[in-house]
Amino acid sequence: MPWRDRSGAFSPFKTFVLAALAVPALLLAHAAWTGALGPKPWQAATHDAGTWAIRLLLLSLLVTPARQVLRQARVAELRRMVGVACFAYLALHLALYAGDLRFDLLKVGSEIVSRVYLTIGFVALVALAVLAATSTDGAVKRLGGAAWRRLHRLVFPAAVLALVHFTLQSKADVTEPMLMSGLFAWLVGYRVLAPAGAAPGIVAMVALALGAAAATAALEFAWYGLATGIDPWRVLAANLDVAFGLRPALWVLVAGLGAAALRAVPRGRRIARAA
Repeated sequence: MPWRDRSGAFSPFKTFVLAALAVPALLLAHAAWTGALGPKPWQAATHDAGTWAIRLLLLSLLVTPARQVLRQARVAELRRMVGVACFAYLALHLALYAGDLRFDLLKVGSEIVSRVYLTIGFVALVALAVLAATSTDGAVKRLGGAAWRRLHRLVFPAAVLALVHFTLQSKADVTEPMLMSGLFAWLVGYRVLAPAGAAPGIVAMVALALGAAAATAALEFAWYGLATGIDPWRVLAANLDVAFGLRPALWVLVAGLGAAALRAVPRGRRIARAA
């Protein structure tokens, strides 16, 4: 159970995380109850649930880097919980979309087939459903460790599809999709650079932060250049101007350098701070 550790004892840490994972759903329910979702409540709720699903998907991918950088094995216990919560928000996202169409399942299916961005999102949902269904200890035993790990690498193409879906449905304002895409680039780059079972060195992590930030800026430039009428050079220049706040590329850089700074903390201090 989520609120117990592997020994079966009550775990305040896991219970707190479980409660935190439920907060967005509770806030969404409160907003719906009080009529705070605006003139199109179903659409607003659908968007909110989907956004939280992608945030949690990236958070589940952050578990391994966090465990290795902080050298805290207990962090690994959260991977399954966060992953299942991600799928729960995805299921809510689909249910709310169906509700917006008055639960006309034929129309829901027709929309998913006829609209490319919905097809992409649905494929991502199916892939993540498979991962959620095989996240149990029993599934690991039945499949075998090696086959289970290969199957669960589907999370990476599923995340790409989810981010494409998020970007396409966001239309003009793709600030958060670009930020999420940049953080995903960092998460993938981390796994490329990390030696087996350990975090990359400090120099590698600084280079990773710079590379992920550059990739974010390039992706944002390409999006505005190809998909909108906005001058992409103005968007690229905005990434270097903090007068109106940080653009996604700079946020990715800050996050990446923050991870590198944590990596630089001596092991003893990291353990003391986490205790």
